[in-house]
Amino acid sequence: MERLQKVIARAGIASRRKAEQLITDGKVKVNGEVVRTLGVKVSEEDKIEVNGIPLEREEPVYYLLYKPRGVISSVSDDKGRKTVVDLILENDKRIFPVGRLDYDTSGLLLLTNDGEWANLLMHPRYQIEKTYIAKVKGIPSRAALRDLERGVILEDGPTAPAKAKLVSGNREKNTAIVELTIHEGRNRQVKRMFEKIGHPVVKLKRERFAFLTLDGLNAGDYRPLTPHEVKKLRVLALTGEY
Repeated sequence: MERLQKVIARAGIASRRKAEQLITDGKVKVNGEVVRTLGVKVSEEDKIEVNGIPLEREEPVYYLLYKPRGVISSVSDDKGRKTVVDLILENDKRIFPVGRLDYDTSGLLLLTNDGEWANLLMHPRYQIEKTYIAKVKGIPSRAALRDLERGVILEDGPTAPAKAKLVSGNREKNTAIVELTIHEGRNRQVKRMFEKIGHPVVKLKRERFAFLTLDGLNAGDYRPLTPHEVKKLRVLALTGEY
């Protein structure tokens, strides 16, 4: 038996909080009866409807994908472009990406059908570190890197403290490779941070998500997460430790 709002969240329909709102608003039925009370527990046999649509329960799945450039971080695309969901070949469940990477950004992306788990990992309150490798124009000074570390002011507010390291610089081509670790997830945040210090991104790759890496994978490859990895990510989101 599980709490009704948890079952709704896990199905990917809404976050736990939004699921609670749906229940109190009378939008949820269990076995044909409207349920407005939070904390009600349901079993696998109970029939659940949300906004009149039967809830489809699926076994949760979790994938780590090495997203190539030129692929959309979405479930579908109205322009017919390939999406990250298209790359998970043997899956027959309604998976979706946890967060997103830009069309021209490559790297580590998680996909799942577990809405509650995904919301945990994406919530700004849970400071999960993500590490990027950026090829940028120019060679940032130590002072510029310190600006990234302290946080820069973007149009949607200051960024949180980060970790920045100059990996290499090519004076002949006037480019540099910089490693940047952040725990936020704003739209185009990494690119905007580098633009702010005067070093636009030429190429960007996410190399790490928490303790997960791309080891053993090529662009377009993926693998299921192990149950231990899924649990570690959940614990990390809730406690900050694993």
